[in-house]
Amino acid sequence: MPIVSVTGWWPNAGFLMLIAWRLLRADPWPIWWAAPMGLVNDLLTGAPIGLSVSLWTAVMLAMELVDQRTQWRDYWVEWALATILITVDRWADWSVAGLAGAPVAFVRILPAIAFSVLAFPLAALIVSRADRWRWGR
Repeated sequence: MPIVSVTGWWPNAGFLMLIAWRLLRADPWPIWWAAPMGLVNDLLTGAPIGLSVSLWTAVMLAMELVDQRTQWRDYWVEWALATILITVDRWADWSVAGLAGAPVAFVRILPAIAFSVLAFPLAALIVSRADRWRWGR
């Protein structure tokens, strides 16, 4: 049965895949790829043009900085980093929606943040399987 919701609580699948892929392997995607992928995400999701372009580019730059500053990462560090990035992304979406005339209480997006954070391990699993399949050929 279809799920009908007044508020958007589904995670941004493209953003989750971007984070998961970038945390798994940094070499296939250069930083400049965030802008075209963000533009495609804006066009497909109906977000204001430039929102995902700027957010995804900032996320790629932040993850590059984290890669340069850290010696090692484990699963929990990556999940914490993903949690911070997902929260910032949802907060930015909420802020832009408020500026556009859709004021929503911040409490209303907390389930969306929680659902996205809990969906990150699934996205990481899908990305790791796709990368294993890619290297298997």
